[in-house]
Amino acid sequence: MSVAYEIERLDALRKSGALSEEEYQQAKTAVLEEQSAGPMRDTVEEMELTDANTWSMWIHLSQYCAYAVPIAGIIVPIVLWQLKKDESEIIDLHGKIVVNWLITSFIMLTACIVLYFVFIGIPLLIALGIAIVVFPVVGGLKANDGEAWPYPLSINFLPLDHSETD
Repeated sequence: MSVAYEIERLDALRKSGALSEEEYQQAKTAVLEEQSAGPMRDTVEEMELTDANTWSMWIHLSQYCAYAVPIAGIIVPIVLWQLKKDESEIIDLHGKIVVNWLITSFIMLTACIVLYFVFIGIPLLIALGIAIVVFPVVGGLKANDGEAWPYPLSINFLPLDHSETD
């Protein structure tokens, strides 16, 4: 409902005698204050949520730093998460998702290298390579949309709050 409609409705109630002049003024003031504070508050909350989603996306995508400097793909996501985790539960959740994946993918890589000598490790290594490229993109896109996406096959070394991932 618009503010003008609300004030018009209050005026009609005042004219019919359902509201006293004092009640009318209080209700009118409340409507005007709500109208002036509401959009600004909503805008600030929306900006904070957008900022958290953007940081979460960068935490996922920063895994690609490994292609420039190998160890950076591990360090940069962890540093970003540690810098921002206290500012937002969303960022903390996405940081945990990424760290769980980094640990899991390291364990899987080690297993694939051992199995490489038995020849079954070759297709597993290829599958892991595809997952290492695809999962951060999907996670980053979903994070930017405000959605938490725990990577498939990822072991939860850092527990995730399931109410946030549903």
